[in-house]
Amino acid sequence: MTVQAVWRGLVRVILAIAILTPSWASAQPAAPAMAGPTLQAIRDRGHLICATADPLPGFAQPGADGRWTGFDVDFCRAIAVAVFNDASKMEFVPLSGDSRFAQLQTGSIDLIARNAPWTMRRDTGYGASYVATSFYDGQAIMVPQSLGVVSAYELDDVRVCIVDAPEGLANLREFFFGTQATYTEVLYEDREDLTVAYREGRCNAVSASASFLNAMRRSLPEPATHRILPERISKDAFGPVIRSGDDQWFDIVEWTLFALIDAEEAGVTSLNIGSLAAAKTHRIRRLLGLEGTFGPSIGLDSMFIANVIKAVGNYGEIFERNFGPATGAAVVRGQNALWINGGLIWAPPIE
Repeated sequence: MTVQAVWRGLVRVILAIAILTPSWASAQPAAPAMAGPTLQAIRDRGHLICATADPLPGFAQPGADGRWTGFDVDFCRAIAVAVFNDASKMEFVPLSGDSRFAQLQTGSIDLIARNAPWTMRRDTGYGASYVATSFYDGQAIMVPQSLGVVSAYELDDVRVCIVDAPEGLANLREFFFGTQATYTEVLYEDREDLTVAYREGRCNAVSASASFLNAMRRSLPEPATHRILPERISKDAFGPVIRSGDDQWFDIVEWTLFALIDAEEAGVTSLNIGSLAAAKTHRIRRLLGLEGTFGPSIGLDSMFIANVIKAVGNYGEIFERNFGPATGAAVVRGQNALWINGGLIWAPPIE
């Protein structure tokens, strides 16, 4: 064999290796990212510590057995599943509004599922970071069905119970200035007073955040005889909050929420997920962890999204469980419908 023939053979071998190596490498499972400080602390502790500010029926409420349920609690369980694949490895802590940021800063809690409304001051001034919006809210008006109105623009000559606070009063006054309707403010110091005053007929309308009005309506003897009017006279965005400075933990919380939303949009539910393993749709296969390395890239299992959906359901299932007709005081999804259904709930694709 000539020298030239030997060299030609070596070149063929080298080219074959060069061609095959990328394909071989891409077939190997990606090594999981190193655990950042928050993820490592949670794993060392053995459970997630998750909180909510301002517990409210529908969002977070304890049962007779002491077990917490609600929209916020389900999100906390979703994060526990993402980290441990075990929804029970979660301690739920109800916080007063006065202590929420300090507890985040000191590491006493890992996550607040729903904080006070997202503002620049809260997002930049307390060592905390708002991750994304999980629930859109706003100041609204509730009236008895017997009043015969279906829109706030129909209101006239009404007595409105409202907390004596500058922002809420300004919103109400601006709204009625715009409609040129007559009304009377009935002021109270605390919003808990609103329920008592409205129930006793001190006013025939009450104004507060829609989420609080829904909680109030649940407490009334006949919830279905009261209507939360569809208009919002302010805008509020609620969502999970973490302490600043841990990008990996930010990504875990953010993409767990986005996965819940993307799963609803793709039609992946806790009920059908077991039958989708043979799906050919790339979008569904990524949600199930059958394509891509999205979990390991942020320090989680490749199946973390599928595990979360199996355990708590998608965003729509969580909403239905906590605000649907079975609660006795159903909430219209409205702004919290998916964007494809005219709402504001939207998430980037997992790809």
